Amino acid sequence: MYNNIHMATSYLSRRVDALKPSPIRKFFDIVATMQDVISLGIGEPDFDTPEPIVQAGVRSLLSGQTHYTSNAGILELRAGLSAHLERLYGVHYEPGEIVITVGGSEALYLAATAFLNPGEEVIIPTPCFVSYQAEVHLAGGVPVEVACRLDNNFEVDPKDVAAAITPRTKAILLGYPSNPTGAVAGRETLLEIARLAEEHDLIVFSDEIYDRLVYGRAHVCFPALPGMWKRTILLGGFSKDYAMTGWRIGYAAGPGALMTGLLRIHQYTVMCASTTAQVAALEGLQHGEEHVQRMLAEYDRRRRLIVDGLNGMGLPTFEPRGAFYAFPHVAVTGLDDETFANRLLQEENVAVIPGCGFGAGGAGFVRCSYATAYEKIEEALRRIERFVNRI
Repeated sequence: MYNNIHMATSYLSRRVDALKPSPIRKFFDIVATMQDVISLGIGEPDFDTPEPIVQAGVRSLLSGQTHYTSNAGILELRAGLSAHLERLYGVHYEPGEIVITVGGSEALYLAATAFLNPGEEVIIPTPCFVSYQAEVHLAGGVPVEVACRLDNNFEVDPKDVAAAITPRTKAILLGYPSNPTGAVAGRETLLEIARLAEEHDLIVFSDEIYDRLVYGRAHVCFPALPGMWKRTILLGGFSKDYAMTGWRIGYAAGPGALMTGLLRIHQYTVMCASTTAQVAALEGLQHGEEHVQRMLAEYDRRRRLIVDGLNGMGLPTFEPRGAFYAFPHVAVTGLDDETFANRLLQEENVAVIPGCGFGAGGAGFVRCSYATAYEKIEEALRRIERFVNRI
C-alpha cells in the first residue's frame, strides 16, 4: 500500500504536491460524520435561490436553451452586467470586456494564469480566502502575504503593502469585503493602494464577490477609483449576493487590452458557463434587487447577534462591515485556534474554521459564518459560551 501511494504522489507536479489541504474541507469532512452539529463554518448563504431566478432557469430548460452559448457568455448577460456595474459604481465595461466564468473561482484562476510569469510576486493582504495563495502558486507566481491586524479591524495598512513591494512584484490581490474576517477597506485606504499600484506599475486583482453584502456604508469598487480602471481585473459573481452558489456563475471584467489573455485561457478551459445558470443570473440582475435587500437585512440582524454574543462571552470580536463572517480572537482562552475549533466541535457540536488556514494574521482567530438561521446562531452561542466558561 505504501509503495502504491508513494508511486502515485511521485507523479504529481511539484506545485500541486506543495499545496496544503484546505482547512475548510477538513472540517466539512468531519462534520459530515457527526449528528446535531451546528455549522458556523460554511461560507454559503442558507437561503434558497429566489424563486423568480429559479423559474427563469426552469423556463430556459423547457424552451430548449440547452446548448453552448458564446464562450464569453450570453451577450444579454454581459450587457446586463455592464449596465449593473455602471449604475452601482460608475465603472463602465463594454460587453466584450466581460467574461462569464464557472464561478468566481475560475475568474481568479484566469487572472492569475493570464498575468503571472514564473517567480513574479503577488501581494496578498491576509487573512484571506484560502484559494488566493494557491491560485498564485499554481500559476507559477509567488504569494507574498501582508498580515492585517485586529487593532485595525483587519483593514490592510498601505504602509505594509509598500514595504512588501520588490522589483519582482507584478500584482496586488485584494478581497474586500473579506472572507474570512468580514472587514471592508475604506476609500482612503484603497486610494493609497491605488497610488502604490500606479507608482510601481502593478496590476490589481480585485475580488468583490461580496460587493452587495455591506452594512451601513457604500461599497467601494476598486476599478472606479481614479486611474484604476486601466490596471484592474474586477472579479465577481452571483453566488453570495443572489444565493446562487450551486449555479456556478462568476465573471471577470477589465479593459480590453488586459482581458485578451483571460479570454484566451477561458476558451481552452471551458466551452462556456452553464447556459441555464446564465439565464437565471440575468433574471437576478433584472429583477432580483428586492431579494438581495431582504437577505442583506437578515444577515445584518444575525451579524449584530453573533458579534454581541461573542464579545459578551469574552471573545474579542471586531464589528464586520461586509460579507457574512465574524472573526473572534480565541487565543484569549489559552488555546490555539486549531485546538479551540477541534475541541468545540467534539465537545459542543459547533463547527468553526481555524483562522490559521487563512494565512498570516489569522492564527489565534476562528471564522464564524452567520449565513445560518438566527435560532441556530442563538443555540451555537449558548454552546460556545458553555465551552469557553468550562476551559
